[in-house]
Amino acid sequence: MATSQASQRTLQEITTNLSGDDVLTRAKTFFSNRPSLYASYIDKEGPGFVTFRGQGGEEVVIAVSAAPNGGTLVTGSSYLFDMQVSRFFTTIAPAGSL
Repeated sequence: MATSQASQRTLQEITTNLSGDDVLTRAKTFFSNRPSLYASYIDKEGPGFVTFRGQGGEEVVIAVSAAPNGGTLVTGSSYLFDMQVSRFFTTIAPAGSL
């Protein structure tokens, strides 16, 4: 059971009506402006994703793709920065809420 809970924290998803580009732009702003303990910098980026590196080399990945029922599927993954991924997701309006 602990494994399931850990995987739910390390891989998180939300569907939104925002464009993928808008989500990635918001992620870059959000993760680069965190308090020093959780600060991170852009490591790599490409079409549909951006990765960040934080304290101790911790990796945060935010990826976007077309959702099966419309909108944008946003996936976030991190082992230690799971709370920051969750907080970022609270800044994204879920699909159907706008």
